Amino acid sequence: MVGNVQIGGGAPVVVQSMTKTDTTDVDGTVRQIEEMVEAGCEIVRIAVPDNDAAHALKNIRKRVSIPIVADIHFHYKLALLALEAGIDKLRINPGNIGSIDRVREVVRATEAQCVPIRIGVNGGSLEKDLLQKYGTATPEAMVESGMRHVKILEDLGFSDIIISLKASDVQRTVAAYRLMAEKVDYPLHLGVTEAGTPFGGTIKSAMGLGILLFDGIGDTIRVSLAAEPHEEVRVGWEILKSLELRKRGVTVVACPTCGRLDIDNFVKIVTEVERRLAHVAEPLHLSIMGCAVNGPGEAHDSQLGITFGRNVGMIFKDGVPMRKVAGVDIVEEFIKEVEILRKEGANAKSLAETKPLVQIS
Repeated sequence: MVGNVQIGGGAPVVVQSMTKTDTTDVDGTVRQIEEMVEAGCEIVRIAVPDNDAAHALKNIRKRVSIPIVADIHFHYKLALLALEAGIDKLRINPGNIGSIDRVREVVRATEAQCVPIRIGVNGGSLEKDLLQKYGTATPEAMVESGMRHVKILEDLGFSDIIISLKASDVQRTVAAYRLMAEKVDYPLHLGVTEAGTPFGGTIKSAMGLGILLFDGIGDTIRVSLAAEPHEEVRVGWEILKSLELRKRGVTVVACPTCGRLDIDNFVKIVTEVERRLAHVAEPLHLSIMGCAVNGPGEAHDSQLGITFGRNVGMIFKDGVPMRKVAGVDIVEEFIKEVEILRKEGANAKSLAETKPLVQIS
């Protein structure tokens, strides 16, 4: 348990991200966390590089309810300060914080607060002896590093552990997690580290995480992009939605367009609809199609859909034509229909919750 969020044990795969503000900027950090939560972030990680950042955690903890992970390297006292601040999970590698007495002190403090520890192995910062042994940061080297840290905790009787093995390329990341999944039954936190820009990094993350999740490996994910953290969260959700592992927000099916397209600003319409509905948390399946060839079929599989003719759009609901709308009004009218659909869903849920259960004996 990370706060009130379960990791592993058959729980849904959890989406998390990391703040990119200076942690001592409490107001800015809280604002960024709020943006992440609105996008669907379920756990947030915060860097704790020094004492000032550790003390700032207390104020951040008071102002947000989402589970917080303190990200700490090398300094065991920062881990103790973070625990005092009330964090929900500690990301620290026990082999890197000094003597066994220091590790024991951190472990006992985490046990007292029922806080798990994530062991985070990164292909770019492996131990020197492992680099000499394997020649480079191979998947085998990453797994051996991870198992070293696991053994330190297990020898102290601590088993509330989560493990990550991140490389900046898909092949090593996938291979490392597959090897580790054969060795341990601890929950695995997936990620392709330093994946890159929103375009390239999204593709790389989708490939690496998608392969592993499709194989049933992984319990929580973080997409690492050179972008705002709420964008990382959005990509993470799209990966899970595409694999039908989680449902959240709007899924827009849109045709790639071709010479049959009967409207000039199709891409602008799709982009605007997606932007206007980015705040929606309910799982909705929408289709926006540019012509009558595939449009009706896709609309049939969507809760709401649009098919375009020349300067006019037909709105479908559950595959049934509802009404025609002039092309210039299509975005506003479609958004209105989506909001009506949301209200209908809320009313149906309310009715279901108040309807008495029927027992059959």
